Amino acid sequence: MTFDADRPAKKPDHEIGCDLSLLSVEELQKRITLLENEINRLKIESESKKAGKMAAEALFRGLK
Repeated sequence: MTFDADRPAKKPDHEIGCDLSLLSVEELQKRITLLENEINRLKIESESKKAGKMAAEALFRGLK
């Protein structure tokens, strides 16, 4: 990844704890969808890591 100091940093689509009072219903729904997608991505990664851990534990139990 390259970093260009002359380019302004992209503002995140949502910041945890930000003020929501000025957002429209559509903007709120967009953020809800964004966060739901991120939660699903985190759950998938967590399940993948759990499966890897269980496989490693099974392998090491088999070596004893």
